[in-house]
Amino acid sequence: MLIVSIRPYAGDSDLEAIADLINICEKVDRLDEGTSISELQQEFNQPSRDLARDICLWEDASGKLIGFALLSISEPGEVIDGSLWFRVHPDARCGDVEAAAVAWGETRMHEVAQEWGARVKLRSGARAQNADRISVLESCGFIVDRYFCRMARSLSEPIAEPQLPEGFALRLFPREEDAEAWVEMFNQSFIDHWNHHDLTVELFKHGLTQPSYRKDLDLIAVAADGTFAAFCYCEISQEECDRTGRNEGWIACLGTRRGFRKIGLGRAMLLAGLQRLKAAGVETAILGVDTANPSGALRLYESAGFHKIRDSISYVKDV
Repeated sequence: MLIVSIRPYAGDSDLEAIADLINICEKVDRLDEGTSISELQQEFNQPSRDLARDICLWEDASGKLIGFALLSISEPGEVIDGSLWFRVHPDARCGDVEAAAVAWGETRMHEVAQEWGARVKLRSGARAQNADRISVLESCGFIVDRYFCRMARSLSEPIAEPQLPEGFALRLFPREEDAEAWVEMFNQSFIDHWNHHDLTVELFKHGLTQPSYRKDLDLIAVAADGTFAAFCYCEISQEECDRTGRNEGWIACLGTRRGFRKIGLGRAMLLAGLQRLKAAGVETAILGVDTANPSGALRLYESAGFHKIRDSISYVKDV
């Protein structure tokens, strides 16, 4: 029987062991989910994350790290979501550590429910082809909630010229003082979407400090009256490209706020983002999309030359 101990995150001294565990799993699973110490630091240091309570580690009798779990908890609201991400060493995948990770996530979300007096849900995900992870989640009581896909487009193919509607101007995100206007635009763009939780100014400003942030890839469409109407934020992670050997960039986030839809802003911003990635030397653009997106995003991406490269499933459990 596998003997394990459970403990909270102890700080930076744990980063190397966690990165090693994730990368060992990546060699076996090939999920494109490798990492580095610096990338883990960026993820862990997000505002509002309680490092002592939202990260958990499992070790065997010799003290070797065999399991890791991270819980990302949404801002307080009528329903609070906890997104559970966990990895278990291939030699320890007997089901016990996986079940312990889910149980830990449930316990933590019960604490959140008591602290905020709100309903809570536990969420996790799996690639459509990852039968082992799907089996674990379903055996722990999770049910399918939504389907997503990742799409790709070669930037060697022609990119149509963006055509902004009359009265709109394409600009770069001006300055940090405009963070509130950007966040309002973001929230108004996604308020109708599945499982939306408002972005906070604090979290947005945190993103501006990340090494991968580039102002030349942060595009907004501004209406004649100065309203931020649509946006396309692109991202290039040099660490990820070096690790995978692929020259890829992300259409990380694309949206059009209420009152400005169905006039071509989304397409124009997408094409502008693709042009920026190509100008930066990227060979392939990547994005993720909700397959049931109500605004027709999947059709937009397909019409712009993107094709599906893999599917994933979002699972949920009421706790």
